[in-house]
Amino acid sequence: MTERRDETVESGPREKCGVVGISLEDRAAALPTYYALYALQHRGQESAGIVTHDGFQQHSHVEMGLVGDAFDEDDVEALKGSAGIGHVRYPTAGSVDKSCAQPFTVSFKGGALGLSHNGNLVNAESVRDELASSGHAFTSDGDTEVIAHDLARNLLEEDLVRAVKRTMNRIHGSYALTISHDDTVLGVRDPEGNRPLCIGELDDGYILASESAAIDTLGGELVRDVRPGELVVLREDGSGFDSYQLVEQEHTANCFFEYVYFARPDSTIDGELVYEVRRELGRQLWAESGVESDVVMPVPDSGRAFASGYAEASKEDGTGDGVEFAEGLMKNRYVGRTFIMPTQEARERAVRLKLNPIRSTVEGKSVTIIDDSIVRGTTSNQLVKLVRDAGAEEVHVRIGAPAIVAPCYMGIDMATREELIAAEKSEEEIAEEIGADSLSYLSIDAVTEAIGKSRSDLCLGCVTGEYPYDIDGETTDRDVTRPAVGGDADVPADD
Repeated sequence: MTERRDETVESGPREKCGVVGISLEDRAAALPTYYALYALQHRGQESAGIVTHDGFQQHSHVEMGLVGDAFDEDDVEALKGSAGIGHVRYPTAGSVDKSCAQPFTVSFKGGALGLSHNGNLVNAESVRDELASSGHAFTSDGDTEVIAHDLARNLLEEDLVRAVKRTMNRIHGSYALTISHDDTVLGVRDPEGNRPLCIGELDDGYILASESAAIDTLGGELVRDVRPGELVVLREDGSGFDSYQLVEQEHTANCFFEYVYFARPDSTIDGELVYEVRRELGRQLWAESGVESDVVMPVPDSGRAFASGYAEASKEDGTGDGVEFAEGLMKNRYVGRTFIMPTQEARERAVRLKLNPIRSTVEGKSVTIIDDSIVRGTTSNQLVKLVRDAGAEEVHVRIGAPAIVAPCYMGIDMATREELIAAEKSEEEIAEEIGADSLSYLSIDAVTEAIGKSRSDLCLGCVTGEYPYDIDGETTDRDVTRPAVGGDADVPADD
């Protein structure tokens, strides 16, 4: 039976995945990999896995569930070897079952492969069909297995670096990979750098991780980000790493939603501390659409930095006393996912299980609520009602990102165009639908200014409807050519 999650509680964009790769001098890699996955738990909650290699054989443990549920002490102890990779997954392509849980492993005459993937391929089906026609047998419908089989085939004919480059020249889409080839650990970031991946130094080795927070957890130091199109190979003795720039692109396509929502606020991505970017987004929100209310409060937890910056900017612009920052919604951190409820009353109760208003903060006051996004609008409707029921006289909603008007094909589990409330409605119409006195989104220009990147170096597909990859039926925001695979014609994307 397939369970459907309650969209009144989980209507926001869902996290993608988190990847880790570790190579140590002579210490077992499994436990630090386990801790690093804990630090990346926010990026995926459906499955968790670790693959290690002890110099002789590969060891793997992959289970459904959270990191703490997927592993016990014996599981970690059984993962021998000083090199390992790990993965936490929220499915965006492939089934929600163990067959698509990662790291994905392949044993072949060229050795043993383990592969963890954050992102989503656009041309996975074409590559899969070609590989299947040449005898490759697939056990899942995920795109990670496609990468693993293609790389394994190339490793039969090429050395490691050339094999990776051949695979990169065939796959099209977004990917940050950590790979184990026997006891060698490597990391790859797609040529557009859509997904984050960074390098950290530990006391006795090196780590690759989706976010620097995982490096901090292990007491390491952030070295730098893996560059778009770069292959990083960790040395087997933990003494360093080697870099190979395999593909060069004129522009990147960093996912702006990493800064807005996905990444932990204490992570640094491409040189920017996410918390400070979100505070700047809040300041920009005040500059563009600030409203003189009695209090501004975040939707926990992602709205907190936005609201802090918003309140600070309101006090600095000299036009009034400013808006007071306050915590008006308390989050119950011990509630797991809730599922579709049969009645409206039950659905509202599900929201109250997660969030409870502080009446003294809102009663008799005009309130501004700040959130990171509105997808379908269902949760926003319930939040506004929650605050009004607690006695607020006015409820204004401000969003620290542009309106989401198109789906994401790059690894974010987002609604279809038909389900996106902003795809067909104006800000005024959305405000009316969710019951707010006013609603404003942040402009794209404000987002680029806060992140410190130009529009041409960001992926803005979900807020513009134009993408940095060649996606069937969609337009592009740059010159893109999808790799020719099998019978595919090598033609440019629509423009």
